[in-house]
Amino acid sequence: MNEKGFFSRYFPHGLAGVFTLLWAILAINPVMRDVWWAENLPIIIVFLLLVVTFKVFRFSNLAYGLMACWLILHTIGGHYTFANVPFDFVTDFFGFERNHFDRLGHYSIGFYAFPIAELLTRKRLAKPVVVYQFSLFAIMALAAGYEIIEWWYAVMAGGDAGIEFLGSQGDIWDAQTDMLADTLGAVTTLILFRFSGIRANETALTKKQSI
Repeated sequence: MNEKGFFSRYFPHGLAGVFTLLWAILAINPVMRDVWWAENLPIIIVFLLLVVTFKVFRFSNLAYGLMACWLILHTIGGHYTFANVPFDFVTDFFGFERNHFDRLGHYSIGFYAFPIAELLTRKRLAKPVVVYQFSLFAIMALAAGYEIIEWWYAVMAGGDAGIEFLGSQGDIWDAQTDMLADTLGAVTTLILFRFSGIRANETALTKKQSI
């Protein structure tokens, strides 16, 4: 096997290894352990789901790379709490009044529109117009649902933990802006998907595996 083929074949494995190492390091002595658990629960669920389904349906390397962006950013946010991630160089450069690392995290959630579109396309589960609509609306629904979960946790946890998990930093439009960031991330990656060359019944990666 040539070097290019080897890299392409084992890219998801290497990515998983790097992420696991990063997650383990950032699991040590987080700023607030209760907030860390709340932030890391979805990370653990998504990562394990990707691991378990890998042999059933293997996404493209591009899809795995995009999905890793959210996993990594959210892991960092869980360690520091999103409002306290060392992001001052960006805040100072643009003259922002708040830490916008959480916006970057929400934008990366939208990247999951790409694997949704890839799954629907390669399995011929929908026509192209429906693929794009469903992928976008799925992310928008997820964004709204997550904001509700944040609200519930903040109310139940209360105190500093609730405030840090909510991460609004005094912004009254925080929830709406977060949902917009999710949506923009989805739009961006769906445009990328349009030019990615992924086609229905692509068997190079799946080797005729079925869901």
